[in-house]
Amino acid sequence: MYKNAPKKKVSKEEALLKLSSLCATAEYCEYDLRKKMQRWDMPAGAEDEVIERLTKERFIDEERYAHAFVREKFRFNKWGRVRIALELKRKGINEFTVEDALEEIPSDDNIETLRTLIASKKKSVKGKSDYEIRCKLIRFALSRGFDMDDINEALDSLE
Repeated sequence: MYKNAPKKKVSKEEALLKLSSLCATAEYCEYDLRKKMQRWDMPAGAEDEVIERLTKERFIDEERYAHAFVREKFRFNKWGRVRIALELKRKGINEFTVEDALEEIPSDDNIETLRTLIASKKKSVKGKSDYEIRCKLIRFALSRGFDMDDINEALDSLE
């Protein structure tokens, strides 16, 4: 949408219908749905009413969303626990729910995924010394959201 484009006028009922059909096909959190509604010209207070109704009817469930988000980002995007936790907190998911959802990632799978990522990246990394290459691989793994202990363990197992 263009910055100066007029907002589309959407009634509370239309918003409820659109968002409930969206939530029926995929997991969404309150933050994501509020961002969508901000693009619409809705009556005052309607956003809160729509969110309240979607939550009451279990279209929105922050815990269910957090678990799905963790599974998806770990399995498909190969993100580490740190990055996943930061993204969930940015979306307003509470600390307890984030910690609970991160239990979805078994420690062994976390290390194995990291090993695979590092081994793949190592093929394309150039450096003047082993130290320089190791530093580049550490920066890469940190940017993916893995913690330093896991990175060192994965790097040590590859050498």
